[in-house]
Amino acid sequence: MAMTVQIAQFGGPEQMKLVDLPLPPVQAGQVHVRHKAIGVNFIDVYHRTGLYPNELPLALGMEAAGEVLAVGPGVEHLRVGDRVAYATGPMGSYTQERVMPAQNVCRLPDEISFETGAAMMLKGLTAQYLLKKCRPMEGLEPGDHVLFHAAAGGVGLIACQWARHLGLQLIATAGTDEKCALALANGAAHAINYRREDFVARVQEITQGQGVKIVYDSVGKDTWEGSLACLRAFGLMVSFGNASGPVPPFAPAVLAAKSLFVTRQTLFTHTSSRQRTQAMADDLFAVVQQGAVNIHIEQRFALQDVQQAHQALEARKTTGSTILLP
Repeated sequence: MAMTVQIAQFGGPEQMKLVDLPLPPVQAGQVHVRHKAIGVNFIDVYHRTGLYPNELPLALGMEAAGEVLAVGPGVEHLRVGDRVAYATGPMGSYTQERVMPAQNVCRLPDEISFETGAAMMLKGLTAQYLLKKCRPMEGLEPGDHVLFHAAAGGVGLIACQWARHLGLQLIATAGTDEKCALALANGAAHAINYRREDFVARVQEITQGQGVKIVYDSVGKDTWEGSLACLRAFGLMVSFGNASGPVPPFAPAVLAAKSLFVTRQTLFTHTSSRQRTQAMADDLFAVVQQGAVNIHIEQRFALQDVQQAHQALEARKTTGSTILLP
């Protein structure tokens, strides 16, 4: 049995209940993991509210780190006792331990703690595909300006550091002066408080009227039009979240004036094979071990306090990464 956070219906944080669930036997291709730390991400809110609907009852959570207790037949990349981390489905990481597919569970280097592993996998792999795999038509070169919304969040702080490591001039947006300062301290070249400033005008000023080649936008509805306005000709709009609500339907003709490109990305497409997931994780582990990217864990909650964790996340009172401790 394992204490697990589950919802019986979609709704607010109060829908999350801690229940004792039985653990199934380990089958071929599966692994049994005892969690040491669990990541909390905004996608968990989307699952809880039903914005991304799933069958109920539903165990929440996508990310965790821990120790392998058992390995099923056919699993060749993991052994009992391995330190591991993961950030993929199926959902159910908000638990003490679980049996799950081994495909995208990655061995965690000894130099990286369980807490760091749980805090960085989903966010770090997201930053990896955004910066390395989402490329504008004209490419990205050192010195290029890129715009990153919500840059003081978990993904954003990793992206700020990684972008600096790649030589990019990242323009960060955030909702408070404190969050802007945090983005700057983590490698952003510029920071814009979008509650006090017109971010479109500031981007044009920073880029001397040229605009940016690429915008990374996890905010959604509230920043959509402004993000498009910040792009230069042939620029790429990368939508990867809906923190302010989903982007409303739009006519493709709005892209015509500057021949813009738009893509809606998810991590789980990029991690659809073990080989691809491992390569992305190796890239992430390397920049963390080199010290180019530091993982900021700013909030820790006990597993039984998961409602408080979600309340803080939705109120935008968090910075960096949030973890649960089972």
